[in-house]
Amino acid sequence: MQNIVDYIIVGAGSAGCVLAYRLLEGGKKNILLLEAGGSDNSIYIKMPTALSIPMNSPKYDWGYYTEPEPYMNNRRLHCPRGRVLGGSSSINGMAYVRGHPMDYETWVKEGAEGWSYSENLPYFKRAEKYHDRGSLLSKHWYWRGKNGPLHVTRGKLYNPLHRALLKAGEEAGYGYTEDMNGYKQEGMAVMDRTTYAGIRMSTAQTYLRKAKKNPSAKKNLSILTHCHVTKILFDENKRAYGVVYTRGNQEHVVRAKHEIIIASGAINSPYLLQLSGVGDPTILHKHNIKIIHSLRHVGRNLMDHLETYIQYRCKKPISLNRHLSFFSKALIGIKWFLFKSGLGITNHFECGAFIRSRRAIQWPDIQYHFLPAAMRYDGKSALRGDGFQLHTGPMRSKSRGRVGLQYKNGHIHPHILFNYMSHEEDFLDFRRAIQLSREIINQKAFDEFRAEEISPGIHCHNDADLDNFIKDKSESAYHPCGTCRMGQSASNSVVDTQCRIHGLKNIRVIDASVMPHITNGNLNAPTIMIAEKVADMILGHPPLEPMTEPWYIPPQWQTQQRIYQPHNISYNI
Repeated sequence: MQNIVDYIIVGAGSAGCVLAYRLLEGGKKNILLLEAGGSDNSIYIKMPTALSIPMNSPKYDWGYYTEPEPYMNNRRLHCPRGRVLGGSSSINGMAYVRGHPMDYETWVKEGAEGWSYSENLPYFKRAEKYHDRGSLLSKHWYWRGKNGPLHVTRGKLYNPLHRALLKAGEEAGYGYTEDMNGYKQEGMAVMDRTTYAGIRMSTAQTYLRKAKKNPSAKKNLSILTHCHVTKILFDENKRAYGVVYTRGNQEHVVRAKHEIIIASGAINSPYLLQLSGVGDPTILHKHNIKIIHSLRHVGRNLMDHLETYIQYRCKKPISLNRHLSFFSKALIGIKWFLFKSGLGITNHFECGAFIRSRRAIQWPDIQYHFLPAAMRYDGKSALRGDGFQLHTGPMRSKSRGRVGLQYKNGHIHPHILFNYMSHEEDFLDFRRAIQLSREIINQKAFDEFRAEEISPGIHCHNDADLDNFIKDKSESAYHPCGTCRMGQSASNSVVDTQCRIHGLKNIRVIDASVMPHITNGNLNAPTIMIAEKVADMILGHPPLEPMTEPWYIPPQWQTQQRIYQPHNISYNI
């Protein structure tokens, strides 16, 4: 491998694999992609139903836990982050959610000029190869991509409990949307997922695999796994010129002619900057790290979605809980391996919803994932007998945390504190999410399936009981972001609107850490979009033409927002 390349990308995850593909496609530059983990060639990664295995495997997950969360009874919560080719896209739940258009309008208001929804939509479409256009009305094809590297498919609703949820949501008055990633996010919906032909479609399986097929890949793309980057090197002019990484027991230095791109995620990107002397001087002094550049927002603004599970026993023997024995799992695995069919081909999150908790809110603030089983997201604590559950939580908590140094050694895990539930409105919002979940499950559509409530339980109704339940049982939805936030100035952000670090040269951060504000829903799709868009900036390409088709807004808000023109379509399941 060469000691000098044109571009160094640190992290082969959701953003890093996209960047490797686009930069290779863009010319004859030499690209080095460094990944701390190993190969994604594992049945447990590729088989969608096995998602809880890589998520909890030290082979594929960094194994991060938060510090004791002071507003969560000092619990330490698991924060899985992918350490494997494909990064977290190789261990996540495969839900494909772009977010709400107003998320990106909020980005613009917070200083990310050029990142409005109309400007981002072309990059969502460029990334995507949507396989279920026939399931949408033709007028909704506008929002979907058909030629991109990322395969996206629609849930098949294999279990009758999925259709019960969609019907119950309509009965509760929340309506149905044909495409939560299109014109209207709000409502009950069939969910999209990054799977195709029964296989997980991570960015390694799509973008990186496609990059390797590029005729110039053999000469211009180097991929090194099991490389732990410990430091970014800067010269006296604050120009990033190289990285230090360890592989095995040896330390190596590699230099970049053009740029170093940090794509290590919302936890590891700010941590690497701090280890390299870029961050809050107070923190760096404390750990005896030489200050290269003072930038106090590095590691701050940490956001996530917190969720809890509303669980019920099921009257009928149709849930996934009856498939958890060793024999049943073996049969599922064999059928998947031989025929790519059966329960192995789905992530099981086949439907969900975005709803507004009250009319005074302009766009949805609660998300639902539905699972025809009763167990934790990571596969633990499964119910004996049949059950089902709604995953629910507020989308826009005002609580903020931080990522920081624990020790100077880069091989020690960072200090992670989300400060979950620290804002005074958090408990009010979460209680409302639980109450509305119960309302949906108690509709007529669930009468033939719904038995007793398991969690929170029928005893849990007053504010104090609900608050204790939230503190004791809520878990991360695994959507960390914001720790190298994008903005106009170093006074309130880390990177500019082209993801270049304020005050430094030849270095960018491109991953979920640059999000000024968390988006509605899962973060894999927005992270891929960010990488697609900034790749054009790096290559000097003009931005794709904005797509200004209006999106849905509730009728009571239409007169206040002239850009919205709802189509007034009603849908049937």
